[in-house]
Amino acid sequence: MRQLREAALAGQREAQLLLAQAWMEGRGLQADPDEAFHWYSVAANLGEPMAMNMLGRCHELGQGTRIDMALAVVWYRKAAETGLDWGMYNFAHLLASGNGIAQDRAAAYRWYLRAAELGHARAMNFVGRFHENGWEVERDPTRAMGWYRRAAHAGDFRGQANLASMLADRGHLGEAVEWLQRALDTGTPPFVARLRQDLIGSPHAQLRVLASAIQG
Repeated sequence: MRQLREAALAGQREAQLLLAQAWMEGRGLQADPDEAFHWYSVAANLGEPMAMNMLGRCHELGQGTRIDMALAVVWYRKAAETGLDWGMYNFAHLLASGNGIAQDRAAAYRWYLRAAELGHARAMNFVGRFHENGWEVERDPTRAMGWYRRAAHAGDFRGQANLASMLADRGHLGEAVEWLQRALDTGTPPFVARLRQDLIGSPHAQLRVLASAIQG
C-alpha cells in the first residue's frame, strides 16, 4: 500500500485507480468512500477511463459524494467516449431510463450494442431485450435469442434466464433447465427470488420442479 500511495502521488493513473478501488472496497486498509472518490477524481481528470466510469458510479450511488445524476451522466459519457465498455453500458442505462438525461432508447440501444460487440455480457443481454420486445428496432426473436445465448455463454445470469425462457417456449426444456440452474447458481438473491416466483407459475412441470428445489 505504501508503494501504491507513492505511485499515486507521483501521478501514475493506474496506481491512482487501484488506490481508489482499495479505499472503496477496504482492501488492505479501512474502507473510506471519501478517499476513494478523491482518487477516482484525480485519475479521471488525468484521463483514466475506468476512473471516469467509477466516478460516474460514485455520483449515481452517492458514494463519497452526494447523488448527482447529471454528473453521473457526464462521467459515464466521458468513459464511453474513450471506448470503455463499462462506460458505454452505464451511459446506455441512463439513456434508456431517462435518469439524469432525456430518455433516448434509440441512443441507448446504440451504446448497448457497441459495448456488446466489445464482449460486455450485460450489454449483450440488453441488446437481446431490445430485439425481443421491439424497442426502437424491429422485433426479431431469432436475433434476440442469439444475443441472449452470447450473454449466457459470457456468464450473465440474466442472459441465461432469458435464454432459458425462450428455449422453454420452444419446447427445449432440458437445455432450458441447464441454463436456469446456472442463473440460479450465480444470480443475486433478489433475482433468484423473482425467478423462483416465475418458475412456480410456469406451465412446464420440469420448471415447477426446479422452483420447488430453490430455497425461499
